[in-house]
Amino acid sequence: MKLAHPELLALLLLLPLVALIGAYVFSRRLRATSSFAARGLWRSLLPGHQARRPLFSVLLLAAAAAAAGLALTQPRWGESEQKIERHGVDVVFVLDTSLSMATTDLQPNRLWVAQTLVRRLVQALPGHRVALVQAEGDGVVMVPLTADSAVIDLVLDAVLPGSLPTPGTELAPALERGAKLFAEGTDKHNVIVLLSDGEDHGAGVDAMVAKLGERGITVHTVGVGTLEGKPLEVPQPEPGMPVSYKRDQAGNVVVSKLVEKNLEELAKKTGGVYVRATSAATDPRPIVDKINAMEQKTFGAEVVSTLEERFQWPLALAIICLAAHLLVGPFRAEAAS
Repeated sequence: MKLAHPELLALLLLLPLVALIGAYVFSRRLRATSSFAARGLWRSLLPGHQARRPLFSVLLLAAAAAAAGLALTQPRWGESEQKIERHGVDVVFVLDTSLSMATTDLQPNRLWVAQTLVRRLVQALPGHRVALVQAEGDGVVMVPLTADSAVIDLVLDAVLPGSLPTPGTELAPALERGAKLFAEGTDKHNVIVLLSDGEDHGAGVDAMVAKLGERGITVHTVGVGTLEGKPLEVPQPEPGMPVSYKRDQAGNVVVSKLVEKNLEELAKKTGGVYVRATSAATDPRPIVDKINAMEQKTFGAEVVSTLEERFQWPLALAIICLAAHLLVGPFRAEAAS
């Protein structure tokens, strides 16, 4: 037998108090009766009175309290098996981690906003399998498809702007790596969610989008940043050093802006939706609703063994003891023969 709330067994420590209260109440009743009539007349005045009846009544009251306390702990025994099938959609999050995602036109920066939105999307999609691909250079699979969404949360803490060996945003390789995580023949159940500022210094996105469309893989996009943008700061090797900005070949300060058109077209061509994120509080519901409306596949079935709830038994015992306490009573009157 197992208890769901074993800490409630501490309530049984109150049983002596219950017994003392009961004994005190009955002793007061006896003193009141004694002041009304001498004990020699009790058998005539109270034909049902017995000396042991108050003790028996107190014990029944204590037993009722003990059984009620045991019921509150929710005892469980008797194993039962239940077959549970898991259904859902495979969702791969492709997160742009290029240096431009460190731009502070969103506070504290674009990458932090994107990371927060990934967490919110994962929380809003329970039951689905999720994966994470870092989009920078050739792209890296950080988390393969898993039903354990907590892994995504842990890995996101280690993702930094410009942290991969090959710098620069190249969306096509990251999208390809994300598509390879899906099993063959299950594409109608697969989704890619791309979070980026839309800047792409690589090539082959159009060809990659065409392949995704042919396979039936839907791509939803989240544009992270502002259309006005902000000068791109260069990370300093040591904190406290003067801020410097990235410059182009002509010596002009590079202003990183949200390239919304690229993301809108990518989503449109694959049947997805586009959401502009202006803060971490941006509502991801349009993407969540689209994913939840998709046809779901069966990930597998597992047999789960559980213990049956048995709180009804001690609760029934408590009711019986309480009823017996009320029926018996220490001063129950009986008709004289």
